[in-house]
Amino acid sequence: MNKIIKDRKKTKKIFVGDVDIGGYAPVRVQSMTNTETTNIKDTVTQIKGLEEVGCEIIRVAVNTEEAASAIRSIKKEISIPLIADIHFNHRLAVLAAKNGADGIRINPGNIGGPDKLDMIISTCKDKDIPIRIGVNSGSLEKKLLKKHHGPTPSAMVESALNWISYFEQRNFFNLKVSLKSSSVEDTIAAYLEFSKKSDYPVHIGVTEAGPLIRGTVKSSVGLGLILSHGIGDTIRVSLTGDPKTEIKVAYEILRSLGLRYRGPDIISCPTCGRTKIDILKIVNEVEEFIKNIKTNFKIAIMGCVVNGPGEAREADIGLAGGEDLGVIFKKGKVIKKIYGQDKLIQEFKLEIENFIKERGERA
Repeated sequence: MNKIIKDRKKTKKIFVGDVDIGGYAPVRVQSMTNTETTNIKDTVTQIKGLEEVGCEIIRVAVNTEEAASAIRSIKKEISIPLIADIHFNHRLAVLAAKNGADGIRINPGNIGGPDKLDMIISTCKDKDIPIRIGVNSGSLEKKLLKKHHGPTPSAMVESALNWISYFEQRNFFNLKVSLKSSSVEDTIAAYLEFSKKSDYPVHIGVTEAGPLIRGTVKSSVGLGLILSHGIGDTIRVSLTGDPKTEIKVAYEILRSLGLRYRGPDIISCPTCGRTKIDILKIVNEVEEFIKNIKTNFKIAIMGCVVNGPGEAREADIGLAGGEDLGVIFKKGKVIKKIYGQDKLIQEFKLEIENFIKERGERA
């Protein structure tokens, strides 16, 4: 058994809609819309696009009563659970829950005091929906900042534990917790410390990770290290840009650790002076060709005679290219030799399609 999966921490199980979180459920992949929630058409369109690439839970910003009311209409059009993201205004959390949100995300410290927080707890208890306690290094309680001399990982953990105790005293246990910082090091430290002290399920992420390359690197390092310790029940990769990219990066992080697999894995050489075919063109065309495939198998696209044949032979289906010549492998055996790059791409896609059909799916 994969060592990462075997060592994964068993947390309390909760449900967001019909999606189970915690226990030994798969690490769930989620994202957040960047549309105006009141624009129901655009929000639904974006969520459906996210569903297609594997998003399992979606979060929407609720900053007005109109946004909270829009949840009812949005829910009718989508297939995945919806979480309402609330700050400052307890009435919006209550209204979102009453309009069908499958979960509420709040920072309890900025809701406005115990009476208002208790109204949210009471409503969510009546609706039997979970609350995510979202602790963020940028909005910690002043007394903890003073005690810990800043927004340290220990300050974040103490904040989370204090709020858990508050909820438990009100007999509310339907909780998930996140401890986020824009610092990768602090984020890792906070989750590791919290995991030693609590068995509530956790949502992991590096907040405000940044644009595509920088954000992907920070998220891959931070989330990869957290996951490698067996910690993490839901995951979001926070990137500046199209949220569909967040889902794709999240699955690749999980794939690299053997935790989740969605769609084929492409192995391709980085190109060098030995490369004799246009690897980038082939990879781009193959990626586009397989973008809707959900089953997991390995594709190798290699461009020289050094490592190419070996890597291609080890893949489920592989291509090793030489000068104006390509060899196609399937399950370690040569099935075709093709001359001419355009024909090579065409034949390789054909063999991928045949392989997919053999597995009962369509390209």
